[in-house]
Amino acid sequence: MTGSHGRDGDHHGHHHDRDHDNHLDPMTARVMALETILTEKGMVDPDALDAIIDTYETKVGPRNGASVVAKAWSDPDYADWLARDATAAIASLGFTGRQGEHMQAVFNTPERHNLVVCTLCSCYPWSVLGLPPVWYKSPPYRSRAVSDPRGVLREFGVALPDGVSVRVWDSTAELRYLVVPERPAGTEGLSEAALAALVTRNSMIGTERDLSPHAAPETAA
Repeated sequence: MTGSHGRDGDHHGHHHDRDHDNHLDPMTARVMALETILTEKGMVDPDALDAIIDTYETKVGPRNGASVVAKAWSDPDYADWLARDATAAIASLGFTGRQGEHMQAVFNTPERHNLVVCTLCSCYPWSVLGLPPVWYKSPPYRSRAVSDPRGVLREFGVALPDGVSVRVWDSTAELRYLVVPERPAGTEGLSEAALAALVTRNSMIGTERDLSPHAAPETAA
């Protein structure tokens, strides 16, 4: 993929179960079949594969991204740096690697909501958010996030007031995005660790807007 751009939606639009399942989508079924073949041929160590998956699900993200957001909420200088050079600001916290080399942070405001999609494939900042959710890679999300972002958000339970515009950001192989949600009210006395526990994966993609000061941390399911 080449190029990157944001679109204003107001103007246009784990651990794998290796048993076969007739309800799997075609791509998942193909991946699982390929994994089975490679394992049987001795070309893939299933334990090593599980360790890699576990790393991205429970260690790499979305906790890394949540830490970035919490620091931006707590430190205005860091927030400014994140807005100017997200790649460097994120790397300063030690979060670098696969599909996270070139980042841009986009900040939600009372007047603007940001939504991230990859219209051509499923580019996603693994080192910051972990494994992408299944719906992020689905054709309906990839097309409708651009053509009907408010409709997509409503399906995620996000009903935006008329005065809030939607900006849709199209991730590419060269540039990936991190949505910085607004800090919840009533969290002024919380530590960065406590703030990070409030940040969800979906809020950093843009399919969630209002975070609760009493919310539990979300894993990348």
